Amino acid sequence: MTVDATPAPARAPKAYEIVLAWVDEQILGGRLAVGDTLPAERELARMLEVGRGAVREAVRTLEAQGVVRSAVGAGGAGGTIITAVPSGALGRLLRLHVALANFPVPDVLEVRVSLESLSVRLAATNATPEHLASIEELLERMSDPDIDRVTFNDCDTAFHVALASAAGNHLARDFTAAIRESMRLPILDAFRSVGRWEDVVDKLRADHRAIYEAVAAGDGDAAAQITEEHIRSAWRLITADV
Repeated sequence: MTVDATPAPARAPKAYEIVLAWVDEQILGGRLAVGDTLPAERELARMLEVGRGAVREAVRTLEAQGVVRSAVGAGGAGGTIITAVPSGALGRLLRLHVALANFPVPDVLEVRVSLESLSVRLAATNATPEHLASIEELLERMSDPDIDRVTFNDCDTAFHVALASAAGNHLARDFTAAIRESMRLPILDAFRSVGRWEDVVDKLRADHRAIYEAVAAGDGDAAAQITEEHIRSAWRLITADV
């Protein structure tokens, strides 16, 4: 039996996607920057040979993503302006994409190791007393013997994100937050099913304390090594009974 290996024809882009692709190309090529204004709706439709409705749909999509904003001005001073995407909006998009993409867990763990090892190395140099105080507060909350698994998981997530914030690298922080928060429910499910919770939580507390102490001591190499071992061993530990 022969198998037809001819690939399926590519889907033709929708009209509004043509507009989005054009805006992407202009930004990535340096021809549009923050503060620049898109061509007027009529002009953009003419340039790209699409309907004005497609331009409006593309602009609504870009506004929802935080890439543009519409301004109204007298005498034609308004328009659709390129804006800097707020960090919170970027983080939200990353979290949703990572959570919805169903990446294999080993892939997620490898990326976590790389990102969080970088973050704690930087945090060992850049963490302020305020950063360290907020991280230590999370450790104290997680040390409560009566803490429930949901709250512990929330604090655990916040601990890793706080370390990334202390690194001083905003992109690393947002990627770390997106990946760790996308793992919140899988980790919570594992917490709920683990058969020896006290042993597990004691090990996690010890790991967290060791990472914190290495960062506070300014030892980036030790912090990175402990973090890598923690991420790998913690997942094995909480999924051993699954």
